[in-house]
Amino acid sequence: MKQYDIVMIGHVSKDIMVYGGKEERLLGGAVVYSSAAAARSGAKVLVITKAAKEDLPLLDVMRHPNVEILVVPSPTSTSIRNEYFSEDRERRKVTLLSQADPFTLDEIPPFQTSVLHLAGLFYGEIPVTLIPALACKYRVAVDAQGLLRRNMGGGTLGFQDLENKEGILPHITFLKTDAAEAEVLTGQQNREEAARILAKYGPEEVMVTHNTEVIVLKDGNFFRAPFTPRNLSGRTGRGDTCFASYLYWRLHHPIQEAVSYAAALTSIKMEKPGIFTGSVEDVQDRMQSTR
Repeated sequence: MKQYDIVMIGHVSKDIMVYGGKEERLLGGAVVYSSAAAARSGAKVLVITKAAKEDLPLLDVMRHPNVEILVVPSPTSTSIRNEYFSEDRERRKVTLLSQADPFTLDEIPPFQTSVLHLAGLFYGEIPVTLIPALACKYRVAVDAQGLLRRNMGGGTLGFQDLENKEGILPHITFLKTDAAEAEVLTGQQNREEAARILAKYGPEEVMVTHNTEVIVLKDGNFFRAPFTPRNLSGRTGRGDTCFASYLYWRLHHPIQEAVSYAAALTSIKMEKPGIFTGSVEDVQDRMQSTR
């Protein structure tokens, strides 16, 4: 049985990015940004995704010596249009144009891994009923986006609270939300208070990202680090990049170092569109320069 540092499950997405009257097309999806951040940090990664046969060449952006890709066939691939309305890329309209099939338990092969990262783009992509079953075998990390973001009609994606939080969240070891998702889950705008509420449901570590910083709550203690990008041209994929780099660095380093590492790597990534293409040395240099 093969051994990986992180196994990631989620759809890739044929993204259409619209800002300032300009349109850009690229392969996105949480697994794309996540695998790049983890692999370039040294992780051995398996990505399990779904895509249509004609879109397989698009997956080349994920090719890396540390990344193995397993593609489960789907009649269509997921495609999402992101229209941004503010320079910081925080205000946007998200439209689901098409979607690949949901994952099923029998499509996930046996493997050994330190962390199983469920990196969904929207609710139902990785059915929440799979989480308890997977948690019996692995330490599960979940991006809340895949629990909350739903088709609100006409393809428009919006956020809706998760039903049965008491039955799902206790099975999660690492939970990542952004500030908006944390508010949907808890009703709290205060990020620290939201993290405390989420931790009471059972996740061992709760990450909340914001445009200024990332915080992680573990055993009642907060660990934080600021984002320090020089520009926001690569804002898309911020949370995915931050969570994945944290998950891998956390396997071998103290929690504060993992938070600081993730914030520094993500800050570098946000300065250029696309995936993180830097090195561990680049990240460590950024960490030194911002101390």
